[in-house]
Amino acid sequence: MTSLEYPAQPRIIQSPGCISQLGSLAAEWDLKRALVISDPGIVQAGHARTGCDSLAQVGIETTVFSELGENPSTQDIERGVTLAEDFQPQLLVGLGGGSSMDCAKGINFIYTNGGQMQDYWGVGKATKEMLPMIAIPTTAGTGSETQSFALISDAQTHRKMACGDKKAICRIALLDPDLTTTQPPLVTALTGIDAMAHALETYVTTRRSDRSLPFSRESWRLLASSFADVVKDGSCLEARSRMQLGACLAGIAIENSMLGATHALSNPLTTEYDIVHGQAIAIMLPHVIRFNAEQCGDQYSELLATTHDLDDRLPTGDYQHLAQFIEQLADQAGLPMKLSSCGVQEERLGELAEQAGQQWTAQFNPRKVTVNDLKELYQAAL
Repeated sequence: MTSLEYPAQPRIIQSPGCISQLGSLAAEWDLKRALVISDPGIVQAGHARTGCDSLAQVGIETTVFSELGENPSTQDIERGVTLAEDFQPQLLVGLGGGSSMDCAKGINFIYTNGGQMQDYWGVGKATKEMLPMIAIPTTAGTGSETQSFALISDAQTHRKMACGDKKAICRIALLDPDLTTTQPPLVTALTGIDAMAHALETYVTTRRSDRSLPFSRESWRLLASSFADVVKDGSCLEARSRMQLGACLAGIAIENSMLGATHALSNPLTTEYDIVHGQAIAIMLPHVIRFNAEQCGDQYSELLATTHDLDDRLPTGDYQHLAQFIEQLADQAGLPMKLSSCGVQEERLGELAEQAGQQWTAQFNPRKVTVNDLKELYQAAL
């Protein structure tokens, strides 16, 4: 593995079973109550109970908030804040996928700083300190555990709000690959494709820098060499570990680089058609790679060259090989690769393109995108 200089936060701990360290780590802060934010599936799988038991062993009282959807909304945050105001936690634990970790950050914003979620749309809007947080991802996807942003949907307008503040970054990220083995194969594929998109987009955005590039590069090496294995055999803990670390490093890359048109195009598909985020990413990513190649084709080739020594299944060459590789992985995972297969109607492409053009990440795409460009990308994917 490439030598990397990690930021001061979060402290990253990875090992099978490391969720059992949650209590001893939290005890270092001399606190008595922790609110665990998780989703119903993770609660049902027993992972929330494992985390709570670890906290209880060191005398920390817990309660669990799990009333959140796949894409946390302002209503979810309001319910969580109501519970927090009654319980008065001193620590928040985000245990689950990106929705759980983003929800924990959203609750933290309002519980500590007041107001409503819309007040924190943007960067650096929190004026008061926030509670310490520990993130425990159960997927290898969003990289939210290493980001200071929470993506929260406005329950009224359905627009996704990126709410970021350095105060919102987690103190510790516990990467326990055992927790990812309970994922259904489809979830493994969808979150894995999203993580690969993070590595690829952060490598070419207009905000890429010497600080972000090593994380994008190492993330891609880990993810590209492991995705097929983990989809084929979900019990392979080594592949699970590599995917989980790759997603985590991509989160650090996002924090220092931002994302691009793939995510701008994907968000309206989730909002308007309820297409799962990873599925939208899988459809749009190859088309964006081909579109961007006019501006950054050499960068894609450069990235592919970093993986030629890992596995002869991995692509070498130019952007076309990269786009084809993503399509092949999605096909192996059984993911639809046309928007029409997901119910998208041609007559709505213009409306979707208008929404995509308003997404924050569109401005960081390496090749400037107009609303007409975005519509053409949707058309190509239809």
